Amino acid sequence: MTKSDQDQRGYRDLHDHLDALRAAGLLVEVDRPIDKDSQLHPLVRWQFVGGIDEPQRKAFLFTNIVDGLGRKYDMPVVVGAIAANREIYSIGMQAPVDQIQAKWDHAIANPIAPRVVTQAPCHDVIHEGRDLIGEGKGLDMLPIPVSTPGFDSAPTLTATNVVTRDPVTGVQNMGTYRAALKASDRLVVRMATRVGGAGGYQHYREHQKRGDKEMPCAIVLGCPPYVAFMGPQKLPVGVDEVAVAGGLAGAPISVVKARTVDLMVPADAEIVIEGYIDTEYVEPEAPFGESHGHVALEEFNMPMRVTAITHRRHPVIPSYISQVAPSESSVIKRVAYEPLFLSHLRDGLGIKGVKRVSLHEPLTGLLRVTVITVERNIASTEVWRALYGAAFFKGDCGKICIAVNDDIDPDNADALLWALAYRSNPVKDVRTLESRGQGHGPKREHSGEEDSTLLMDATMKSDMPPLALPKKPYMEDAKRIWEEMGLPQLRPQSPWFGYSLGDWLPQWDQAAARAASGHYLENGRISAQQQRKGLVPETKFRPDEP
Repeated sequence: MTKSDQDQRGYRDLHDHLDALRAAGLLVEVDRPIDKDSQLHPLVRWQFVGGIDEPQRKAFLFTNIVDGLGRKYDMPVVVGAIAANREIYSIGMQAPVDQIQAKWDHAIANPIAPRVVTQAPCHDVIHEGRDLIGEGKGLDMLPIPVSTPGFDSAPTLTATNVVTRDPVTGVQNMGTYRAALKASDRLVVRMATRVGGAGGYQHYREHQKRGDKEMPCAIVLGCPPYVAFMGPQKLPVGVDEVAVAGGLAGAPISVVKARTVDLMVPADAEIVIEGYIDTEYVEPEAPFGESHGHVALEEFNMPMRVTAITHRRHPVIPSYISQVAPSESSVIKRVAYEPLFLSHLRDGLGIKGVKRVSLHEPLTGLLRVTVITVERNIASTEVWRALYGAAFFKGDCGKICIAVNDDIDPDNADALLWALAYRSNPVKDVRTLESRGQGHGPKREHSGEEDSTLLMDATMKSDMPPLALPKKPYMEDAKRIWEEMGLPQLRPQSPWFGYSLGDWLPQWDQAAARAASGHYLENGRISAQQQRKGLVPETKFRPDEP
């Protein structure tokens, strides 16, 4: 894209954003052959587990991609382009990090309705009908990576903006939901990610209530950055995300009607996958390395039949690196959430002694441990107001809340333990609160099992899913490539590969091995035989049980 194109739009598309990262020295371009099924994500993962400081992390653009079967792809894949570090997020937002929250606040308060166009870059190339069926066609033509080789059972779309519409109000929702490839014209989407279900899941339920057999859906890859930020931001259900994106840009976002479903999609996107989600049948989906840091085991989720794939002439496919934090997804949330917490405590509750709120990132992925930095000599009542306020600000954050003074580095676990050991009296300074939901994690809210707040015992009490990192052989292979490429010296930090924690089956090992060797379609054929009627999405599935 030329600068005049960007000026005419009023916002950057993904290509413009990559140019900005390139100019800032934040883009690593890899032109050697890389296996998307077993090498691509492990290679990028090393900058998160190799002892590399956050400012040194970069986006990776892969231009010579093969799969486990040796097939070559002509579409590049970019990983880390949205938030491998804070500076990359800042470039996408076109604002310094300390001004990002103010920009979000302004955009939410001043949305700009999208501009409807009839011709769009995302419709440069159109695949429909027979062009979607068969090896190398449809979804199978896209170089979608396996995120957690050794555990994941399929290439999975991660950097998505999934568009659905409320059949009652007509308001569209755009969320970031994963989608596992099952066949060249079928994938399975997971939408029920928050208490009560995300916006797309609520639309799904409305379609079921109306007796609709299917729900229109469009999975968008490679939105302009302002639009891409919408899905992970978790705006209130019912908010038009594209209008908020326009508020960020200060200009209307161009949208175009999809080819085969009655939905509006971002006109400047790289790829749009259109289709219909089945509201009657569900299909086994996962295992998949989740953002809470464990592998999500197989569950029944929503099959989607693909009716069209459209894309730009020279598309770039984005992929988020998530799983065990720190990761791209945790940076996205941390940059957005920490100012929200601080504003809530300082401005909403009027606690003037609060200086900083830090969401602990490594391993806990922001949603479990909240550290509140307060001034010295602040009244005890204000400390407790801050702790209670942080614990209940977001339903899925703040299971453990710790107040410290400003001489304690909240990102240093040793310092936190030191403060707990020498600055607290457990009888007087520890409180536990009942009736907390499980939230997003290896045990989620739909199990009905309640959690509590400020639970100090962190030992594992039962078998759990594996740690969501690629298995050791894949990480070692990627490390060899990393070193051959002359990239910065690694300082491996434990844990740097995934391993079983007890809740894992041989069948999942076999499925993961097939996926890592390019044979994910066989997994799709197996899961197709397990489709069942009458079950709600995310019903647990274990292949060793009848």
